[in-house]
Amino acid sequence: MRDSSDVPVQPHPVTVAEVIPGDLLALSEEDVTANRWYVVMHTLPENPQTIRLALRPPLGGSDHERVFPRNHQVTVGSRRVDVAGIPEIDSAGLETVEFRDGDRITSLRAVDPGAVEESYSRRWGRWYRDLESRDEEPESDSQLRERVAREVAEGHVVRHLPRPRASAAAGAVRPRRVVVTGLGAVTPLGVGVAELWQGLVEGRCGIRELAGEEFAGLPVRLAGSVPVDPAELLPRPQARRMNRAAQFAVIAAREAWRDGELDGAGTVESGLDPERVGISVGAILGDASVLVGGDRRLREKGPRAVSPLTTPMTVPSQAASQVSLALRITGEARTVSSACASGTEAIGQAVDRIRYGHVDVALAGGAEAVVTPAIMASFAAMRALSTHGLGDGGSASPSRPFARDRDGFVNGEGAGFLLLEAEEHARARGARIYCEAAGWGLSADAHHMAAPDPSGSGVALAMRRAVRDAGAHAVDVIHVNAHATATTDGDLAEAGALRAVLGGSVPVTALKGHLGHLQGAAGGVEAVAAVLTLHHGVIPPTIGCEDQDDAIELDVVTRTPRPLPALGDLALSNSFGFGGHNAVLALRRLA
Repeated sequence: MRDSSDVPVQPHPVTVAEVIPGDLLALSEEDVTANRWYVVMHTLPENPQTIRLALRPPLGGSDHERVFPRNHQVTVGSRRVDVAGIPEIDSAGLETVEFRDGDRITSLRAVDPGAVEESYSRRWGRWYRDLESRDEEPESDSQLRERVAREVAEGHVVRHLPRPRASAAAGAVRPRRVVVTGLGAVTPLGVGVAELWQGLVEGRCGIRELAGEEFAGLPVRLAGSVPVDPAELLPRPQARRMNRAAQFAVIAAREAWRDGELDGAGTVESGLDPERVGISVGAILGDASVLVGGDRRLREKGPRAVSPLTTPMTVPSQAASQVSLALRITGEARTVSSACASGTEAIGQAVDRIRYGHVDVALAGGAEAVVTPAIMASFAAMRALSTHGLGDGGSASPSRPFARDRDGFVNGEGAGFLLLEAEEHARARGARIYCEAAGWGLSADAHHMAAPDPSGSGVALAMRRAVRDAGAHAVDVIHVNAHATATTDGDLAEAGALRAVLGGSVPVTALKGHLGHLQGAAGGVEAVAAVLTLHHGVIPPTIGCEDQDDAIELDVVTRTPRPLPALGDLALSNSFGFGGHNAVLALRRLA
């Protein structure tokens, strides 16, 4: 159809005897008002008194013929149309169609030359105009059929586009599906995943007062510290060669390994090729105390007092190195350092290494041990730490994500790991699968060295990328494990991003009231919690948020656990770090 949409329709009356093929025609004044037009495809004089017109909607459709007296008055639109360019289309009959998720229905008001085609997609047994908006009310199959029948009667062309069948193109490289088969954690709630999950669903707080003499003069002496000495859980010769963060990492990684029903002795004993297994660990500093202690001994006792282990035990990569040593993993051992987004980015990188065939199995997560006097003093000097005490104001925690009276984060430590595998690898060995590690997304704020971008645009971009990488849409998201550190500006920026991407109805939880902020380990531990949320179908409550800030405008789960929504399958785990590092992990529950 050759038509210039910027040429306005200029209606004027003519008789039927004056029309010719290509005229844009309205049959009545009512049709002009309703913007209901037809193109004259051809004319045929029937007798000296009448003419037969073949008419077709200007945007395509089926023909219908009408016979008029020659002097019958109609309206033309002063616009000529190439009749050869108008497609002849019949509307789809949907009465007996068996719909499937992934199907599309398009509807075009073909009698209106300026109409825009509308498209509806089926997801979770409902029809959505926009899969990236959670604000609209979706339609059921019966509602869609009824609406479509009305639209066809009003001049719409309706098409049914079935979901494409999967095809394996010759030579095509298809990314492998990655699944979670094991979990491990060391947190302020205790050692082990069971202690973590039980503490989360019971709403317990693992934050405690730091009793050591070295913390006595600090303005803030509360932290999410692990309640046991990890060195006591490892063979002494190994423990003395690891920093505290590496000790956490080895304990949590071994738990994830065994939870995946692999032999704790390592790769070979588990029947795995060591070269096809990898490690990916997120850390900011790892363990700052080793370097601080070495410097103190140097100043107090001279260079001979400094241990030769100081340097290898200081580098952030020690955790990845020690896990690879403990389990004889030779495929790769990588370390990611992107501030508080480190653990989540490390998991995302491991997902891609498996997807594209570099390794078949990976241990991925984060480990951190930065509850030290210097770090605590630095955070306090930044006025970033909460000054609430334990139990102040009746709250269960001094860390108060999304609460009206939040005033800063609580520093913490620990480790959390996922055992990731290519799905075919996991199924071949009969492994138990928790969920799919479906996708991830990154972005950068480029705003400030420490403060978040108040617009939340970078956070929103990372979330959209994670959802897209999972091959999903906003309507698929049923839960978000928020970063929510309980800082005034950070929580507002994340809440704004969540509303922009998902609306305000997705149930959100934030775990830093239970744990404090575990820094580079936060993404690993919170990913473990998100996996368990999907696995058990239960969202743990946010503690410390007795009085939610009105400006947050989210559905924050508080007080008691809540069942996951039934429709949808995707959970997001958010992590954001100083300097504008944003990382989001997308996890999909099993069908």
